[in-house]
Amino acid sequence: MAATALDHLSLGGKIEWLSQLNTEFSPAREVPPYFHHLHHRPQDQLGRGHQQAPRSWSQRRSHELLSRQLRVSQSVIDNARQAEKIQAGRPIAIALDTKGPEIRTGNTTNDEDLPISAGTILNITTDEQYKTACSTENMYVDYVNITKVIAPGRIIYVDDGVLAFEVLEIVDDKTIKVKARNNGFISSRKGVNLPNTDVDLPALSEKDKADLKFGVKNNVDMVFASFIRRGQDIKDIRDVLGEEGKHIQIIAKIENRQGLNNFAEILAETDGVMVARGDLGIEIPAAEVFAAQKKIIAMCNIAGKPVICATQMLESMIKNPRPTRAEISDVGNAVTDGADCVMLSGETAKGAYPNEAVREMSEAVLKAENTIPYVSHFEELCSLAKRPVSIVESCAMASVRASLDLNAAAILVLSTSGESARLISKYRPVAPIIMITRNDSASRFAHLYRGVYPFLFPESKPDFSKVNWQEDVDRRIKWGLSHAIALNILQEGETVVVVQGWKGGMGNTNTFRIVKADVNHLGLGQP
Repeated sequence: MAATALDHLSLGGKIEWLSQLNTEFSPAREVPPYFHHLHHRPQDQLGRGHQQAPRSWSQRRSHELLSRQLRVSQSVIDNARQAEKIQAGRPIAIALDTKGPEIRTGNTTNDEDLPISAGTILNITTDEQYKTACSTENMYVDYVNITKVIAPGRIIYVDDGVLAFEVLEIVDDKTIKVKARNNGFISSRKGVNLPNTDVDLPALSEKDKADLKFGVKNNVDMVFASFIRRGQDIKDIRDVLGEEGKHIQIIAKIENRQGLNNFAEILAETDGVMVARGDLGIEIPAAEVFAAQKKIIAMCNIAGKPVICATQMLESMIKNPRPTRAEISDVGNAVTDGADCVMLSGETAKGAYPNEAVREMSEAVLKAENTIPYVSHFEELCSLAKRPVSIVESCAMASVRASLDLNAAAILVLSTSGESARLISKYRPVAPIIMITRNDSASRFAHLYRGVYPFLFPESKPDFSKVNWQEDVDRRIKWGLSHAIALNILQEGETVVVVQGWKGGMGNTNTFRIVKADVNHLGLGQP
């Protein structure tokens, strides 16, 4: 069975805790502490004609493809909202992933794949005459300022790093002489990466702006913002989302050296972070990604902002029914690093074994969760909190401490905005966090907070001139307890720490009390 708070208190140090691990641990209850982000499967939504579409990227075809992508996205959103109705009280969060600033090559003649050998010298150019006539002598890229930001000795990667070119010389304001470092193929419309180079592309393309407005229209819950390089990029996205989209949370994807170097200012502006290791592993040395992941996650933990570990976690399961041991270790390492969420992408978007991938990841995170020395983790996070803390954060810290001392089975929090649940999650209690809210958006985004079960309370806010405030509070607590028992998160009679405000609205959380998980304990009758 899972270790209790008393177990953690008796073995507080990391080394002592790990030395006593039960490696055959299997969770007695289905209480997943981690949120899995899953990409939808576009091939299940599109007809054969789209899958076999030619690679010509004329303006008309690009517009047609964009329109088709939006229709597919609309279908996915509609299906998710429909599924939400089936499991009443358990909201489903939807994220919109922006494309972000990108650099691409042009088209080869007839979209052929042109073989190129290591040592070949060619030009990378912004000259428009090669836009649809890339060859092994001249390869077009669509970043007009590339000659201003690149320097001899730097590396240019094409097609997710499949091709690498060493910069030999800046010939003129449109041309760079390069040498191929490996064999490969020059193909149409491939992505280009410029590691260790500060690019000056705008944070948002016109397509990104259109996608964000589509997200606002469809009331998505969060935006995964690609290639964030500075704090201002987050502000620019908020400007596009506007007043109507102010509830949409922004997750900054850290994918390049600029984002890593400016991470402190990005963290101050964003609502959450994704360690996007795919592009990051191209932009910086692969061996450096290991340390970057740990640093980003640690900074997010200190700030109390949710962090997602993403990309190639169970990559082999795109084709194979079982993951490698290294992949399971990668998932477990993300958990022990302190990630709030782990993400599957290709494994579920195009893989042959999507359900198996989810099951393997779920088992891996549950077992890894049991290796965390919670008490020392909690004490360190408390010591790192900048004083004075807010009243809400002080209450969150105290409730986690109480849950440890009481060996509580859960912490139940009444939250308007989700802020109280976020701060309790920050301090990593052993017990699950049951969040009760009337706020649709807060209930969905709270999926990103480690250990939080968000429940959407079905009753609207009453008129407190006619209804006693505490009666409404007790009704919500009782409803939450009964649902947690029904879902096997709690057992009858277990101890629960309840966190609430002294009055309605946001920012008033300052009270906690101890109750039993008993539907009659609060004296309000059956829910």
